[in-house]
Parts: sequence; structure tokens; C-alpha cells
Amino acid sequence: MRIIFSIRSLLFALAMLTISAASFAQVSVSITIAPPALPVYEQPLCPGEGYLWVPGYWAYDYDVDDYYWVPGTWVLAPEVGFLWTPGYWAWEGGGFFFHEGYWGPRVGFYGGIVYGFGYFGEGYEGGRWDHDRFFYNRSVNNVNITEIHNVYNTTVINNSTVNRVSYNGGNGGINRRPTHQEEEAARERHIPPVAVQTQHVQAARTNQQLRASVNQGKPPVAATPKPGAWNDHGVVPAREAGAPYRPPANRAESQPRTNERPVRPENSVPRPDNPVHPKEVPPAERPPAPDMGNPKADRKHQQQQEKLFAKQEQERQKLQQKQEQDHQRLEKQKADEMRKQQVEQRHQQQTQQLQQKHAAQQQKLRDKEQRKPPKG
Repeated sequence: MRIIFSIRSLLFALAMLTISAASFAQVSVSITIAPPALPVYEQPLCPGEGYLWVPGYWAYDYDVDDYYWVPGTWVLAPEVGFLWTPGYWAWEGGGFFFHEGYWGPRVGFYGGIVYGFGYFGEGYEGGRWDHDRFFYNRSVNNVNITEIHNVYNTTVINNSTVNRVSYNGGNGGINRRPTHQEEEAARERHIPPVAVQTQHVQAARTNQQLRASVNQGKPPVAATPKPGAWNDHGVVPAREAGAPYRPPANRAESQPRTNERPVRPENSVPRPDNPVHPKEVPPAERPPAPDMGNPKADRKHQQQQEKLFAKQEQERQKLQQKQEQDHQRLEKQKADEMRKQQVEQRHQQQTQQLQQKHAAQQQKLRDKEQRKPPKG
């Protein structure tokens, strides 16, 4: 029992401690059913300067064993000079794994997937930074030139109407590997999806109409003008599915249903969802009562565990209160969207740092228990 507990404790701590710039490019679950083809849809009008296009993609909800569409949307760049590298599905080690997108100074590898609107399998042709301003390529972006003047026109060969495949490798997938430049880009400083993107994904996950089994690969909301703007005038439905899609009738039975997630490839790192605030972090899983063969030592260790959990709960509440005060100040100041996004990005970083700290504390306590010899 102690060996099993030790292994589980170590795996939990490793999972929590890998929340870093190197980990957000990886994912948490393997799927054996290929994602649907990318639907055909139009791009909403760019809402203003500084917004970059983040293409839509199919995500997977393990709880209901179904893909769901995350609508494409315009997102304010978290830093001047940063570009978005889209996420992508890839066949690895006997299953499909999702590599999440990220912000960085260069566009990296995104599986060769043709998302359109500037993302044609390699790099980004939708625009470029010139000092502190982003210039939009009108040939692939929907931009109102009466409001946004920093534009240019460069014709790009667009084969997105031909290739709607949404995954790399495997049977029928895109056969492409990262270039040397893309590998270098992957090692540069990155920023994970910002808070509004995380909230956008969470909202899509709860919308049953966006599930592939419901919309047959043709989501009623394919793109939005801003993250979470589900009811705005600029919302765009899919014109058609990228290819005929029929979800497996027994899809629930086709996925592993054990207590553990499917085995990951060696290069995959488990990654929790990106919580923005402490209240969104699930409660820490309390380990079973220690059994070291010494009742007195067991009671002492149990007391230490309870003390640590109580302290960590106080820290979570304190950080939550501080972040709520930040929100109140923003409301009083009538802050613009850029300022709100910057604050949410900082909140996300604070929350993840707190998770890392707590995971390290819990592992330290477990290691301390394991070092104690049993009585007798």
C-alpha cells in the first residue's frame, strides 16, 4: 500500500510542478477517435487594432466522450511583438494528443494544419508587427479600413478550401514535421493562452450545440468577434462541415474507462486546465491516512497534513480576495479591455504559481513520511 501511495503522490506532484512555459504545449489525454474535419466558415470583422486571429479547433471533453468546437475569435496580443501559434492534434503512441497553442515572438509548429485566415500550415501570413503596431494583411483578414489604417495587401495561396484535415500523422492525417526554425521557435519564451481564451474554451465546453455528436461537424457558432461574445451581432455560423462526420454510436465504450488516464507518450506532459483564479482550482486530493506501523507517528503526520491543508486554503482565499479587489478597482476605473486582459493574465500567473508552491509543499510532506522507518 505504501509503495502505491508513494507512486501516486509522486505522479501528482510531478503533474502539478510541470505548470511552466515548457508544459503548456502538451496535453492531458489520448483519444483513439480522430477529430472531425475543420468546418468551413467566414472570419468575423476584426474588432480593433492589436487583435490577432486565433483560429477555431476541435477540443475533446473526456467526461462526455465527445469532441466540441472552440470557435475562432479575435484576441488582444498579451505583449507587443507576440504572435499566436495554434494548437493541433497529432497521432502519437497509439492515440490522438492535443498540443495546445501559445503566444511567442515567432510562430512555431502547429502540425501543418491549414486553419486558414493566414494560417496555411506553416508560419503566419495574416499580419506582422512593425514596432508597437500590428499591420493586417487584408488579403486574408476581414478588416474595416475606415477604422484600422495599418493594413497591407499580399496575395497568399490559400488551399484551406481543399484541405480541411484537423490532425497531424496517423491514418489520413497531415504528413509534416517541424522545421529547424519551428523547433527553435518552440524553445523561445512563451505565454500560455490568456485568461479570456481559457474562459472562451470553458464556455464552449458547456455548450451542447458545439458538440460534434450534435452538430455533425457543422457548429452553429464557428467564430466570434471577441472571446466569449456568443450573442454579439458578429457571431458567424459554419457554412458547412469540412467533411461528412458521423460520431461512433458506441464512442463511450471506445475510450478507456479506467481510473487512470490513457498512457501518454514520453514527450507528453500532463497539463491541467489553465485556472485564472484560485476559486477555479479544484480542491487538493487528500491522501489516505498514513499507515507506517506506528500509531503515534501516523497521528502526528495526519495533524501535519491537516495543518498544511488549512494553511493552503487560507492562502487560496487570501489570493482570491486580492484578485476580486483588483476586479473592483477595474470597474471603478472603467478600464478598457486591454487593461482587463493584462490583469487577468497576471491573475492566471499568480494562481499557477500558488498551485506550484502548494504541490511542492505537499510532496515535501510526503517525502518526509516516506523517510520515517516503521516501528519495530
